[in-house]
Amino acid sequence: MNAPLLMIEDDGRLAQMVVEYLGQSGFEVTHASDGEAGLEQLQLIQPQLVILDLMMPGIDGLEVCRRIRSMPGDAARVPVLMLTAKGDPMDRIIGLELGADDYLPKPFEPRELLARVRAVLRRRGEPTGSAAVSRSTPVLRFGSLDIDRDARTVQVAGQPCELTSYQFDLLVAMAERAGRVLTRDQIMEAVRGRELEAFDRSIDVHIGRIRNAIEADSKDPKRILTVRGVGYVFAKQQE
Repeated sequence: MNAPLLMIEDDGRLAQMVVEYLGQSGFEVTHASDGEAGLEQLQLIQPQLVILDLMMPGIDGLEVCRRIRSMPGDAARVPVLMLTAKGDPMDRIIGLELGADDYLPKPFEPRELLARVRAVLRRRGEPTGSAAVSRSTPVLRFGSLDIDRDARTVQVAGQPCELTSYQFDLLVAMAERAGRVLTRDQIMEAVRGRELEAFDRSIDVHIGRIRNAIEADSKDPKRILTVRGVGYVFAKQQE
């Protein structure tokens, strides 16, 4: 049996379809019909991924995501795949800013949901970045910044930094290519995620949150630099 999943979705018919479809692929999916029940189930079953609907009565998906990311311990780091029926990209941006790892617009094909779930779990459970990079030294060090690829932790001057699973993989992908200017497409490819869509600002949102975690001043970054019109570069020389 693959990783246990939690789906928080008020549409019972959609949830039943997802539970059955993912079940055929070996996933055990627990369904919660609203945000309160979802947060309770999260504590009980400790899922390895949460499929979270954005629009729900009562506590909506954005608030659920915010509460998950404010939980203590490992619960705060569970990957969140957000479902949204809205066409406004701002809803997706807000979700990513609150800590969602990925999003999938409704309506969606079950096969695409399965592919997204597997991609997020793969990013969490397998090494990322180029296979040519040596794994003999799992900790990448840049000045006071330590990135432990095996433990999947980040510290600045000994203080832990909170990142989502996807943001950690983005950081590793850039750090392993320090000094090299990367386009958004190259960054997405490096973490083996889905192909870049028109909504490429998702990368910018994630990098903004990474900067908030690892930079002394996120408005004047010294570690992840913007190359205007091209993409980003992770600085080789850091303090």
